[in-house]
Amino acid sequence: MAQGQASAEKSLTRLVHRIFLGIAIIACLVLLVLWRTDNPRLERLRMGLVDSATPSMQWVSEPTQVIWNLARDYEEFVNVYEQNKALRKEIQSLRAWKETARSLEEENARLRRLNNVRVASRTTFVTGDVFADSGGPFLQSALVNVGREDKIVDGAAAVDGAGLVGRVVGVGERASRLLLLTDFSSRVPVVIQPGARRAVLAGDGTRAPKLIFLDGSEPVHAGDLIETSGDGGVFPPDIPVGQVLVAPGGTLRVNLLADYSRLEFVRLLLFNPNTEIDTPGGLVGTGIGEKEVTADDLVGAPDN
Repeated sequence: MAQGQASAEKSLTRLVHRIFLGIAIIACLVLLVLWRTDNPRLERLRMGLVDSATPSMQWVSEPTQVIWNLARDYEEFVNVYEQNKALRKEIQSLRAWKETARSLEEENARLRRLNNVRVASRTTFVTGDVFADSGGPFLQSALVNVGREDKIVDGAAAVDGAGLVGRVVGVGERASRLLLLTDFSSRVPVVIQPGARRAVLAGDGTRAPKLIFLDGSEPVHAGDLIETSGDGGVFPPDIPVGQVLVAPGGTLRVNLLADYSRLEFVRLLLFNPNTEIDTPGGLVGTGIGEKEVTADDLVGAPDN
């Protein structure tokens, strides 16, 4: 019995659906005929239907418009969010390029400062990059990425953009070791200007090496310029080294011009002084038209 009642309800529901579907189809057909038929009376009827339906349509269209605006705003928000992410990535990339440009600018400035130190016309040089620093309490040196294949020789002077840094104490094929002026074993002959008073710059592990073995009696004042003297033929003359400092107790020290805290590039000087005398002077040579006197001519010559 229950099954029969359920079957009857289903049949009734199906019938109601069919009736509503038929009514909807008929209403659509009527509306289509009324809307498409060109007749003044039907036109008035259509306009009346439109006027009566307008408030309801406005009431329905306003929430629809609000929902449409919300959807459009959400789409724009998503677009703005994606653009923001892309701009953030671009800003990060630009920041990296900015740091790269800044480091290149600083490197270019340091390389330009190397040209401030003037060297003798007979002196050539090779610019190298300092890639290691073995500084310590007793050993202060650095490694440069140029060596024997760049014609670097032991003892070559090293300068930065301001003054003398040290000298080469070891040469490999592609690298060289620099002994800094502050090292305990560093000894450099210098001259104090003005006055041309000679001395030796002795490293003692501090940033202000001492002046020892001063000659002459010319007074030395704080701020006097220290340059290489060229004695010994190791360093070219007239390379700026620093300025005189008068420490407590009267000890003379030198404020070095080289900036060891930012030592990244150095110029290694290829200095080869010509100290050989291969021809006699004019006072020793023979005159024009005179016979050159040899040792054989002097043998057996009578004594005057």
